[in-house]
Amino acid sequence: MPSDWHDFYILLGTASAALVALLFVAVSVGASLISPERSTATRTFMSPVVFHYSSILLLSLIALIPNLTAPALAFAIALLAVIGMAYTTVVVVGLARASISDAADRLGYGLFPLAAYLGMLAAAGLTFVETPLSADILAGSLLLLLAVNIRNAWDLLLAFARRIATQRPGA
Repeated sequence: MPSDWHDFYILLGTASAALVALLFVAVSVGASLISPERSTATRTFMSPVVFHYSSILLLSLIALIPNLTAPALAFAIALLAVIGMAYTTVVVVGLARASISDAADRLGYGLFPLAAYLGMLAAAGLTFVETPLSADILAGSLLLLLAVNIRNAWDLLLAFARRIATQRPGA
């Protein structure tokens, strides 16, 4: 990765790590809402957010490895992209089975992450042949994944807040 991108990946990785930490704090506040009966919803809606943030963090760290060759970086990007697409496909199947998902959830948990991972796969191919455009495509894909997961995390927190509010006496 060209040195021009160093600060970008530092900020992207830091943002992703901070958002994972905040999500863990939010989940601990709403831990009473997570039960065996809701395990499918937890896997379908919460786990993807942590997975995608972790993918962003991991790729940011890999991009910052000094002296990493273009083929090695391309392989790492492609591997993460393929794993991300497979995982997102599992999530899409879970969304199809979940009666509580709506169009925004299908976009936020399915289509947009899948598009981001497809962009990452394209960036991997372009990185392998050392095309300068690969860095821009990778950055755009990671920013899409970050933005959509900020939306997904916000949606989760609103769902927790609504559920906690309905459990209060007099609600």
